[in-house]
Amino acid sequence: MMKNSLFQLDKLIDLEKWHTLQDSLALVTKMAIITVDYKGVPVTKHSYCQSFCQSVRKDPSLSPYCQKCDARGGLEAVRLNKPYIYMCHFNIIDIAIPIIVDNQYIGAIMAGQIKLRDTDHPQPLEQIVTRPSNSETNKKFKTLKQDYLSLPTLSYEEVTTIADMLFHLCNYIVEEAITKSSTIDMYKKALTLDIDNPSQDSISPSDRTYRNIQAIQHELSSTLIENKIKKTTSNEFRSSNKLLQPAFDYIYHHKNKNITLGEMAKLCHISPSYFSRIFVKETGENFSVFISRLKIEWAKQLLETTDLSINQIGDELGFCDAGYFIKTFKKFEALTPAVYRTVYQGNHVE
Repeated sequence: MMKNSLFQLDKLIDLEKWHTLQDSLALVTKMAIITVDYKGVPVTKHSYCQSFCQSVRKDPSLSPYCQKCDARGGLEAVRLNKPYIYMCHFNIIDIAIPIIVDNQYIGAIMAGQIKLRDTDHPQPLEQIVTRPSNSETNKKFKTLKQDYLSLPTLSYEEVTTIADMLFHLCNYIVEEAITKSSTIDMYKKALTLDIDNPSQDSISPSDRTYRNIQAIQHELSSTLIENKIKKTTSNEFRSSNKLLQPAFDYIYHHKNKNITLGEMAKLCHISPSYFSRIFVKETGENFSVFISRLKIEWAKQLLETTDLSINQIGDELGFCDAGYFIKTFKKFEALTPAVYRTVYQGNHVE
């Protein structure tokens, strides 16, 4: 059966970035790592591949046994639905780590090429492929013995810990990628539909995806609004007092925050009382009045240049609720935000 492209690793994640992460994981864990798709076909190059295994995999008479180990290990991992630790035909430890999302197997992480430091594991590990012993293979092994002895050595506990870590990490990354990918597709479809009453025929998300749709929509909307605010409103204030500049920079770059005098004093590394005195000297207003007036100026710009709702503007400028935003706006402008927008638009009709 053909897999949906949504569940194909090469379509789902940025393999170049994934390989960079894979290289780092291999370096830290001292294990060789490669990623394969659901067919067992590698989608990355080997990271940290040991010279012994490189030589064996290049040998025409020995590489088929390596391929059989990979295939059998992957199948066992899928069957068990968890990392499968086993020994290859040279008694080297390997691990097959399945990537499973919504009960669908989409690939695996193959790790290992190490030896055990001890033999205290609870039960003997399975050697899943046996290689006939003959003079030719024995001779080849002797030529590679030094490389074999140089293989990294780990305890069984370290191996199981690494296997579990890779299992949870990789599955989490892929699940998140699938959720965002499918939600974006669904969001695009929803642009032409009533999102509050989606048709099951036209949109058929999994339960997990649909539970996340509103959260992702909110994230997308917030990002768009934040971008509008950055483009529409001023982002700079140059203070004549250098001590205050960190506070002004923070205020202008965090328009959605409810900022306190104490926080800004701490940011400037001065006492609240001293901050208050030099702030009034710089702006001519106390801190709370200045912040409120500034937010109302930003709100006016947004009312004039965007179609954001009153609630959205209040939320994005850090007001605790729409009522408080309207009350503060009216205090400074003697008009509600809605009336201000109507008056402004009426005065600018071409």
